[in-house]
Amino acid sequence: MTSRRDIVKELVSKCLQARDMAYCPYSRFPVGAAILTADGAIITGCNVENASYGLTVCAERTAIQRAVVEGHRQFTAIAVTCDIKDHFVGPCGACRQVLMEVRRRFYDRHEHYAVIRK
Repeated sequence: MTSRRDIVKELVSKCLQARDMAYCPYSRFPVGAAILTADGAIITGCNVENASYGLTVCAERTAIQRAVVEGHRQFTAIAVTCDIKDHFVGPCGACRQVLMEVRRRFYDRHEHYAVIRK
């Protein structure tokens, strides 16, 4: 059985790999996300920018959408990372809305969460 610590390490590692795939020629602000599904799969996403910023898709939404397309509906955790290390960067308004829509799918019954600086 895999320990919780090992699962978190893998989730963060996949998140960092996803960040490296970001398409962000305008902002130069790469973001990666990784979702752990209830059945143990890790689904990743990165931000994909567009010259029309309103059409940009953030890493969190990319990962959620990929997970849904792949048939996942229950989630255990999400990790999100960017290159800013000196302060916390929260999700944008659109991502907050999407996360709220699926929030009961991201928390355990005690609604625990963690912020890990890498």
